[in-house]
Amino acid sequence: MSRPGVPLSTSATQLASLSVIGEVGLPATLTVRDLREGWRRHRAEVVFDCATSGPRHHVFEGPLLREVALASRPLFDIRRRKDRSRFALAVSGGDGHRTVLAWAEIDADFGNAPVLLATRLDGEDLDAVGSQLVVPVDRCGARYISAVTRVRVGAWPGAW
Repeated sequence: MSRPGVPLSTSATQLASLSVIGEVGLPATLTVRDLREGWRRHRAEVVFDCATSGPRHHVFEGPLLREVALASRPLFDIRRRKDRSRFALAVSGGDGHRTVLAWAEIDADFGNAPVLLATRLDGEDLDAVGSQLVVPVDRCGARYISAVTRVRVGAWPGAW
């Protein structure tokens, strides 16, 4: 959840932003700065295989995807694991690349994967280019999404 005193933006006019939408009680538009200032920063040193350029080594920093998504109040009963486990997150990037994660992958009661919405890459802020989805548990980089524009949260099956 966001830190006390740091509200979720409902609109963003500065630099790159992403929208958290779908089956949520509090849709939001967030800049990289909002992500950096609103949630605790996590660090992931990763190595993943890129199909075109081989092994890639990077250090990413940013909030956990689950914490950002929870701040938008997904429309599930937080107390019911089965209710949470039917939700998914579809993440879209500025270049049209998309991926899907099951809520159970990132939920602490299930897979607890430390998936990030990175605000820094190798020590450089991502404010101008946008946040990056980082899936440290993946061996390949296919689910690493650059310039995240949208995170859609919703039940499966549902209106996707």
